[in-house]
Amino acid sequence: MEMGAGLVKTMSLAAGRLGVGLLDLAYPPTCLACGAPTARHAALCAQCFVAQRPITRPFCPRLGLPFERDPGPGAMSTAAMVEPPPFRSARAALVYNDMARKVVARMKYGDHPELARYCARLMHAAGAEFWADAPVLVPVPMHRARLWRRHFNQALEIARELSRITGCPVETGLVRRDRPTRAQVGLSGRGRRRNLQGAFVADKAVSQRLGGRPVLLIDDVVTTGATARAVTLALNRVGLHNIDVLSFARVVVGAETPI
Repeated sequence: MEMGAGLVKTMSLAAGRLGVGLLDLAYPPTCLACGAPTARHAALCAQCFVAQRPITRPFCPRLGLPFERDPGPGAMSTAAMVEPPPFRSARAALVYNDMARKVVARMKYGDHPELARYCARLMHAAGAEFWADAPVLVPVPMHRARLWRRHFNQALEIARELSRITGCPVETGLVRRDRPTRAQVGLSGRGRRRNLQGAFVADKAVSQRLGGRPVLLIDDVVTTGATARAVTLALNRVGLHNIDVLSFARVVVGAETPI
């Protein structure tokens, strides 16, 4: 019996390897960012791997902006002091550079929602301080017209992957985007805020159901923070104030920024 079981196990492993081999022949593994050939699926090529710019400490405790040198405990960035955000804190996995742009572009415009899994893995590490409080994951909503054109909301796909990793629930009914807005690309920080005025509406009944549980806003890219601010203010209006922000990448002034 033991020999038979061992033979079955060996045959199963061999069949599995054969299946993977056939899959690789039909769909050769390519880089998540640039599409270049790779040795395995769901990986980056060497060039894109070294191009990643993780955001690590020291960084601003409010906005998550990296410091060039350690300014000491509790020091905040100039941006956070000049215009304090309505949310408690923001964190991002990567600096938004050309490599991060390629990942986001393939996910949003190349119809590759599976890239959300890669984004979520990095964001899980970047948001390590949030998970102990078991927050509700709230993806930044997309207006229904844009959702119809794109077929999926990349923030929702990332939130679902983070939920699988952390066990934190995803709440899509808390806030909605009622007013369509023009694309934010090319707008100044003030222009982005004006563009988003009145765009988001929060549901008071859903907020009451949450009972004060912390909210973690999920987005792919934070540029000026205008979207996160607008969503946070909408949530504040229905009594929610324990709000943090987590994104895959964020724009850092002075860094390579392909916007």
